[in-house]
Amino acid sequence: YQYLSRYKQKENLDQFTFLPDRIEGTERECLACLMEFCGRKDPSWTEISNFTHFLNFQLRKCEKSVFCSPVVGREFHGF
Repeated sequence: YQYLSRYKQKENLDQFTFLPDRIEGTERECLACLMEFCGRKDPSWTEISNFTHFLNFQLRKCEKSVFCSPVVGREFHGF
């Protein structure tokens, strides 16, 4: 949700760091955001669950990537 809400507001995600202990938004806002980005008109709970698992997996990989690190990331803006 932290990434998606910032993406929706067109914030620069290159400078953002996910903080698992930070609570943002309400449950209703989170669900609405997930449903918006899920890619399905009326997603089931399973589809939302699969979407969030896939998104979390991809974001963890991105956060660990050398290309997205603060030092190298400056050369690959928006990568």
